[in-house]
Amino acid sequence: ESVGRVEQGSVLVKDAGNTMDDIVTSVKRVTDIMGEIASASDEQSRGIEQVAQAVTEMDSATQQNAALVEEASSAVQALEALAMMLTDAVSVFRLDVTDDEISTNTYKVTPALALKERLD
Repeated sequence: ESVGRVEQGSVLVKDAGNTMDDIVTSVKRVTDIMGEIASASDEQSRGIEQVAQAVTEMDSATQQNAALVEEASSAVQALEALAMMLTDAVSVFRLDVTDDEISTNTYKVTPALALKERLD
């Protein structure tokens, strides 16, 4: 009977060893999967950082564009004011020309009455 029990114990030890090997193999697989998950998480984190950086750069470019538009608008207003001033300044001149003189570029400029009044 002792031999039978020893043999039975040996079988149980062998089964336990096989089960332990299966557990170790499973733990290794789980460890590998966890490593892959960690690697994928790192990649995802880097991707999110890149997206955040791109959004920050786009925000900066949008702000710069808004500033440029504001500057352009101011420049347009200044040019409009200058154009009005030039129109007023040139309005004191009158051209006494005929069609023949225009074609030969032989015409003279005479100051308008407004200029004479300004000078007086």
